[in-house]
Amino acid sequence: MDFEEHPDDLAFRLEARAWLAEHAPRRQEGEPSWSEHRPRTRGEDDLLVEKSRRWQETKHAAGWAGIAWPPESGGRGRSANQARIFSEEESRYETPAGLFMVAIDMAGPTIQQHGSDEQRRRHLEPTLRGEQIWCQLFSEPSAGSDLAALRTRAERDGDEWVINGQKVWTTSAHHADYGLLLARTDWDVPKHEGITYFLVPMDTPGVDVHPLRQIDGAAHFNEVFLTDVRLPDSQVLGGVHRGWGVAMTTLLAERTAIGGAGMVRFDDILRLAERFDRRGDPVVRQHLAAAYTRFQIQQWLAWRAQTAVERGRMPGPEASVLKLMGSNHVAANAELYQELSGSHGVLWQDDGFERGRWQGAFLYQWASRLGGGTDQVQRNVIGERVLGLAREPRADRDVAFRDLPTESGQG
Repeated sequence: MDFEEHPDDLAFRLEARAWLAEHAPRRQEGEPSWSEHRPRTRGEDDLLVEKSRRWQETKHAAGWAGIAWPPESGGRGRSANQARIFSEEESRYETPAGLFMVAIDMAGPTIQQHGSDEQRRRHLEPTLRGEQIWCQLFSEPSAGSDLAALRTRAERDGDEWVINGQKVWTTSAHHADYGLLLARTDWDVPKHEGITYFLVPMDTPGVDVHPLRQIDGAAHFNEVFLTDVRLPDSQVLGGVHRGWGVAMTTLLAERTAIGGAGMVRFDDILRLAERFDRRGDPVVRQHLAAAYTRFQIQQWLAWRAQTAVERGRMPGPEASVLKLMGSNHVAANAELYQELSGSHGVLWQDDGFERGRWQGAFLYQWASRLGGGTDQVQRNVIGERVLGLAREPRADRDVAFRDLPTESGQG
């Protein structure tokens, strides 16, 4: 793995930089960004969706969408590292790119790997054009870290499936056109074996979305109720009862995306220290050195994951290392802001420094530590698959799911 930028990558960076300078406004210090986590009015929310679709369409028309996707899927066929370079350059501009993270980073790779020709045709290029926003219908009230304990039920009725259940913590479900859904289709086998993966149009009758209000006043997450939702067989992705393997593709892609997406840059942290006249403080300088080290490590971990993709495989446990480091990186940066800003750190929104951007990052850090698998889940993966520690005992390994006790004590 070479940490020096290859001449081809440098040329690509300069090309991306020139195109962005012509087509997107530069991000202004102190101004709120569409990509930041903050409360929005209904009108602002609708405008965000409209802007996101237009920006995605603009990128696709110019060849800047799906950079690492194969040409037959509508992409540019370039390297994962060049896709990262574009994202890095794009982050310097005021662009509403975040709403398509699930679509581009999770749904796209999953459908490319497991979808039929018809599913690829129906979804991949339309997603790149900005026509399809996606959400992830995985977690349930009693199935989060233990995702295979999910109880959403899908029952076959002729050529259709009837789905009933509840999902929760679904990001952007209230904006999504499609959802990636896991449902149980066989209750007589161990829990990981009886799951099927579906592609769900979110306007299907019986899909009911309820936004959840967060600590910062925003509503990015949702609970989704599915009541007698009917889907044809053509919406099954990867085969009946084979959903867990398909879900692993999505989860590994999610961990890589979350771990590689920094909410701030080191330059932002350094600017804060200058703004509050703290650069000369020896304790602060130690914090800045630690922050710079974290940024470098995070970048190298992202390169490692991208190297795995370029060699033709999905990242394995390195995705858990990247995600764990990334979530802790976000938390440490948010706490450093509180250290640097003193009394400014308790002010919020328009009263706060840069309109509460940093307070929003501080509050949102907890979501980054839960999404894509909690810190504890990532540590288990690293312990077992990297350090070679003994696996935790599992009493449910060979037990039919219907025979497992529930929280109420009944199977």
